Amino acid sequence: MKLATLTVSAGWHRRRWCPVTTRLSLDAGVDLDALMLRDVATDTPVPVQAWREGDGLVSLAWIVADLPAHQTRAYELRRADGAALHGPGVEVREEGSGRLAIHVGGDHVTNYNFGPDVVRPYLYPVYAHSNIGVTRNWPMVTDVLNETTDHPHHKGIYTAQGDVNGVDNWSESSGHGYQIHRGFSRQYSGPVAGGFTEALDWTDAERNANMTETRRMTFYTTPARLRIFDYEIALHATQGQVVLGDTKEGGLLSVRVASSMDATGDPSAGRFVNGFGGVLEKECWGKPAPWCDYSGPVGGAWVGVAFLDHIDNPRYPTYWHVRNYGLMTANPFGLHDYTGDPNQRADLTIPEGETARWRYRVILHDGDAEHAQIGERYIDFAFPPAVTVE
Repeated sequence: MKLATLTVSAGWHRRRWCPVTTRLSLDAGVDLDALMLRDVATDTPVPVQAWREGDGLVSLAWIVADLPAHQTRAYELRRADGAALHGPGVEVREEGSGRLAIHVGGDHVTNYNFGPDVVRPYLYPVYAHSNIGVTRNWPMVTDVLNETTDHPHHKGIYTAQGDVNGVDNWSESSGHGYQIHRGFSRQYSGPVAGGFTEALDWTDAERNANMTETRRMTFYTTPARLRIFDYEIALHATQGQVVLGDTKEGGLLSVRVASSMDATGDPSAGRFVNGFGGVLEKECWGKPAPWCDYSGPVGGAWVGVAFLDHIDNPRYPTYWHVRNYGLMTANPFGLHDYTGDPNQRADLTIPEGETARWRYRVILHDGDAEHAQIGERYIDFAFPPAVTVE
């Protein structure tokens, strides 16, 4: 039974493996697990995922695999006889105490580590494809040949900030703060997306909270050589005013890449580029840009990780604390370090009872930024295609 026609308009940009969402009204009796989507032009099924919102509307999500610029594509939303079959999609499951495992299309993509022995939750390992890790193993694994062993607080992909009301929640030096997992309000798997919503306390060294956070990650069903997930952070001033101090030692989104990806300046070694064309530290460190990508050789392949800063984020475009030795962070709070001028400050105050929000997209990819077309993928994130519902 046909329920609606959904038309996606690419606009001025080619869309490739682009997550798309829309909302519509459906009768309360419609079984959302029995919904199916069909490409009208090719009469082929397209995985779709649906959920009810608090206002009674239904949200739909699917992936547009390839849509040329200025083109449209129509889909029919139908009700199947019984549960629709969509394939493995995204699976999120707990594996042991303090760890979530994320699988996409049957492949292990990453683990989210949040147990009581963790100073700050982090994603590790993080695989681009074929079990090729894009993050450094140390200090989680200590016997990997030719790995660097500096900065033990650089763990996988993570969030941290070196000055939160004067508390160091970046390093693991004496007196450092913690991010303490308080629970998941949501964990879900699905044919198009899967992920979680987590509550955390940011604390001082005595584990007294100075603010709280809601962290949400959404992983999408995309090909193995172009894994996409969204990483959202909401910082709540629940314990009084919060000042995020001006320091380069931080990153609302941070990664320490595999040591073989470090940028030595040799063309055969790793390299990073930003959305304005900057290459390596001299042109990228402390510079604002809408995205930054770090790529390099790992195990005979060239792979990379890109961070995309959403246009609605505070301080957009973010500054980048990105180093030749393998660190990349989106950090808009280090202006006096970046400029060398102590009078230039980028402190950010969150008044008591208010919230500051950031949204990023992470892309794990094959090849370098040009090969992965990170600039085009940024447009998909910042300016997604329009959807009309009939």
